[in-house]
Amino acid sequence: MTYQEIVQQISAKKFQPVYLLQGEEPFFIDELAALFEEKVLSEAEKAFNLTIFYGKDADFQGVVDTARRYPMMSEYQLLIIREAQEMEELEKLSTYVEKPTPSTIMVICHKRKKIDARTTAGKAITQKSVVFESKKIYDYKVADWIMDYLKDRKLKIKPDSATMLAEYLGTDLSRIVNELEKLAINIPEGSFITPAHIEKYIGISKEFNVFELISALGNRDISKCNRIVRHLTDNMKRNPLIPCIAALYGFFSKVYMLHFLRGTSPTEQIKVLGLKNEWALRDYVAAIRNYPPDRVETIIEMLNTFDLRAKGVDNVNTGDEELLRELISRILL
Repeated sequence: MTYQEIVQQISAKKFQPVYLLQGEEPFFIDELAALFEEKVLSEAEKAFNLTIFYGKDADFQGVVDTARRYPMMSEYQLLIIREAQEMEELEKLSTYVEKPTPSTIMVICHKRKKIDARTTAGKAITQKSVVFESKKIYDYKVADWIMDYLKDRKLKIKPDSATMLAEYLGTDLSRIVNELEKLAINIPEGSFITPAHIEKYIGISKEFNVFELISALGNRDISKCNRIVRHLTDNMKRNPLIPCIAALYGFFSKVYMLHFLRGTSPTEQIKVLGLKNEWALRDYVAAIRNYPPDRVETIIEMLNTFDLRAKGVDNVNTGDEELLRELISRILL
């Protein structure tokens, strides 16, 4: 089932005995588990009919004994297994899943990977459960996801601002939602989110952020690079070095790939690089004019070295501010 289909089942109170929520993206699994916990039982019913197990501490027999009980003064009892991937005897649940108790709703939260359906027990669990696979969101889809999330919160945002947020926050949806909630709490419904809002409540400056730095590097705009670096080094707590190096590594890795895509169409280049549109391609096109392949190889090696130095390897006392200044000056040599 899809995420939305399960949400609709919960809203309609048309439940199945066993739900397996599994996959690489924890956010959707947590959201569905919270929805089950909130909607299946009333507050009064939860006292006797809600049981939450944690995989590391849960044993097969204890889970099954609880699942076989009948609800007290309620149509259902709800049993949630959180972090089920850590449960040692998880696959033994296949014996229960084959013949579940109709009045028990069991929700198995199996994060960051899927149950091995190649085994007999794993196959039984996946075939006899309602299965939701929570997939990681692709980089190029994050901006659209942000716009949809804010739309649900009755807020509007322009695509370029959503893209800036996506590039800054990455693909960790839990982190993204935490930051978006800062906007939702402070900005009235129906409003347009502006770059000023983003800078005030999340700390991303439209003019002085790592993605503007990447654009300036791609175009070899040395003056702009120096202005941005001055701002970043004055605000290192809001602009930590290691994520900055990771963003630079991602950019120059794609620049390297683009060198070998010369002669292909922009559509093909966008597809291979995982970009959203031709507008997003422009800085990479500028960079391949300014950085030949052998220079890009040197920069990538340099970024690996500085990543290690930022983590304390072969670095006794050089601060993040000085490391960033040195890194950018060496890239621009």
